[in-house]
Amino acid sequence: MSAGAAKHAVGFVGIGKMGLPMAKRVAEHGYPLYAYDIAAQALQPLAAASGVRVAKSLAELATACEFVILMLPDSKVVTKALFGDGDALAAHLKKGAVVIDMSSSDPSVTRELGPRLAQAGVDLIDAPVSGGVKRAVDGSLAIMAGGDAAVIARVKTLLLTMGKSVIETGMLGSGHAMKALNNYVSAAGLLAACEALKVGADFGIAPDKIVAVLNASTGRNNSTENKLMQFIVSGKFNSGFSLGLMKKDINIATDLAQSVGAQTLLGEVLLKSWAEAEKKLSGAADHTEIYRMLER
Repeated sequence: MSAGAAKHAVGFVGIGKMGLPMAKRVAEHGYPLYAYDIAAQALQPLAAASGVRVAKSLAELATACEFVILMLPDSKVVTKALFGDGDALAAHLKKGAVVIDMSSSDPSVTRELGPRLAQAGVDLIDAPVSGGVKRAVDGSLAIMAGGDAAVIARVKTLLLTMGKSVIETGMLGSGHAMKALNNYVSAAGLLAACEALKVGADFGIAPDKIVAVLNASTGRNNSTENKLMQFIVSGKFNSGFSLGLMKKDINIATDLAQSVGAQTLLGEVLLKSWAEAEKKLSGAADHTEIYRMLER
């Protein structure tokens, strides 16, 4: 898009904890924005925002927009939004439109949805994000983009309103695969950090000293830097990412490993640990509450 050219209308479906700040970023950068969520109250913070129109239906949003962003819970909900009975996107999207699935979806399902949309002349890319609510607010998310390079190029300026970096990961579905694998590594790091914190504290070492040593040493990881003191030692447990979503991503990662015949030595242990935590604490609990499983 040339400098000064009118920006394409963008539809944003899924105005949740992550979707709300991401949608605001898009509107603040001058894109005419159509927002939709099945929960009417979720749309209230956007209703008065400049350049934002609250769509009454998916059909209205699809008809008006060249680019449509999905920020939904999982592939099942994404499939329903695209191809469900009645009010669904695919039947109303313009030829040449681009659907950007920024949800944490199953890569195998994403690969199936691409050809179905292509039959209607619509392109699909997967572009999940990492960074949490804080980085969604300041627009510094890491975005993993899978799909045709030419299609990604068409929407890259739009993606950069929400993220600091767009990493092209390859074929359709590869972005969703990398999101699951990233969270697999993140979950392993968090569980190990929590175990070290618990053992050290039980031995009599002050929690802040444990974290200081980890962060000055080879045990340093995202959880030791950004989660232990902030959400666990503080007792706040309010990072904004749920335990259920983390378990879902670990499940996707382990299923992916099985589908390619790869061995994951930690996979089953992680899945069992997070499934047990979800059962005992609920999927709605913050993912940092995995520490509470160790206290029990």
